[in-house]
Amino acid sequence: MLADMRPLLHPSLEDITVEGILHALSDPVRAAIFTDIAAQECSHKCSMFLSIGDMAIPKSTLSQHFKVLREAGLIRGERRGVEMHNTSRCTEIEKRFPGLLEAIIKAHAIQSKDEAATRKPAAKKMSGGRARNK
Repeated sequence: MLADMRPLLHPSLEDITVEGILHALSDPVRAAIFTDIAAQECSHKCSMFLSIGDMAIPKSTLSQHFKVLREAGLIRGERRGVEMHNTSRCTEIEKRFPGLLEAIIKAHAIQSKDEAATRKPAAKKMSGGRARNK
């Protein structure tokens, strides 16, 4: 129980680095979590990300992802009872590194769209092939 009450590390704006941001966002799950949080103005509970796409994320893994994002300075976590609520620090980071996060978020959206487009035609081909065999 005492471990749950440790203060959360939120680096000061001066301690946030491009390398730390890029490392935190190098994992596709963390990139997906961050872009979702950054797109919203309200806080997100960690439990909202127990599944991303068609992937289930174990709670322990999810906690580690949020820790990396928080320690890189990308999000701010706040305990509310037993829940952790997370908000982006985009506005703060924009002051330090103008345009960086916007470019990363746009690139992630393009990549996600491309990945979704390459998955859909393959699924159509399979269903079309099955229909002809019936």
